[in-house]
Amino acid sequence: MNNKFSRFLKTVPMKLWVILVAVVFFSFFSNDFGLVDIQKSAIILAAGIDKGEEGYRLTTQIAVPKGTDRTTGGTSSVEITGKGETVSDCVVDIYALTGWVPKFVFCNLLLIGEDTAKEADCMHVLDFFFRNEYMPDSCFVAVSQGSAEEMLASQSAVDDTSSLAITRLFSNASEKSGRVMKNTLREFVISYYGPSESGFMPFVCSFEQESGTGTESSGGGQGGQNSNGGGSQKKEKVYCVRRTALFKNGRMASILNEEQTFACNLVKGKVFSGSFVVDDNGKPVSITVLDNDGGVKFETKTTPKATLTVKLTVRLLNRSTPSSVDDVSLNVVTPELLQKAEDTIRTRLEEVFALLRETGCDLFQLNRSLYRASKAKYEEWKDTLLATVPAEFDIKIKSTK
Repeated sequence: MNNKFSRFLKTVPMKLWVILVAVVFFSFFSNDFGLVDIQKSAIILAAGIDKGEEGYRLTTQIAVPKGTDRTTGGTSSVEITGKGETVSDCVVDIYALTGWVPKFVFCNLLLIGEDTAKEADCMHVLDFFFRNEYMPDSCFVAVSQGSAEEMLASQSAVDDTSSLAITRLFSNASEKSGRVMKNTLREFVISYYGPSESGFMPFVCSFEQESGTGTESSGGGQGGQNSNGGGSQKKEKVYCVRRTALFKNGRMASILNEEQTFACNLVKGKVFSGSFVVDDNGKPVSITVLDNDGGVKFETKTTPKATLTVKLTVRLLNRSTPSSVDDVSLNVVTPELLQKAEDTIRTRLEEVFALLRETGCDLFQLNRSLYRASKAKYEEWKDTLLATVPAEFDIKIKSTK
């Protein structure tokens, strides 16, 4: 039977094959087999959620064809806000306002407004997204300083679209610098429903800077110049994600500062190019991390005990004052400076652990470790573990020379 079918295929004229391929090609690119009509769809790049007395406000950043008023490259966008008693109601409202069917398949950022994250369980906000089968679970989640609507509507100084400028800060290079603790929708939901009932998100801040637009032109003209011939000034934003919002039971409980965020990344063992400052007799010295190994050791033999481990290989990166030629050529991190570096990291981790005890945020997932080790001990300790568990800090730093 197979031989007969093969002989039949060989007898089919080549022109018929060409016509068949052309029909399939035309069908695919004309309407995508009826699955998607791009002209009737709103391709959402990012979404911001705020909750007020009257319900939810969902701000979507929708990709649109780029105009000629910007010359920096990238993707242009427009922000559309929908209102409703639930997030899905907001999506329906956006459809009613625009006539476009909102598509979240390319959404790469979810921003939660600061007040919304503080006042309510944010899973009420995220419920729609992790139930949506077309929503990528790799989407970044973050808390916005102020309202998410204002953050998305702000004008980026480095990109045509604010969400693209923000998500660029979650790159692998940024993570290796130790300055950002990025998180995804999937990982946040897993932590929320896990034994620790805790999680974290990057805290997004924005800063204004003035940008001259007088030299920009449109269609070959001199556009952008005022009546006096000078360039006009437009307020634009740059963004920062170096702080980290801590969550307990879905509610934002506190914020780690930049130094504490860096120390937590050292425990996670993800820093391979970052640097930190050590005080050397009143003079700041920058030390860069060449190798990083870290972790949390959790013991349950008698009573639970946690040990936070950080092991680093470093070198001297920069002194804030002139130094001798010998110091520059040898570039040695002295034992005294290494000890001060260890003390600096230990102090930061002690601050972090004290904050975790105060807020109840199990950032290092100690309850999850206890649950996996012994369900009986988990039932005994789950309500008091974080507040009472002894914590030790094993910090070891060595120099390349």
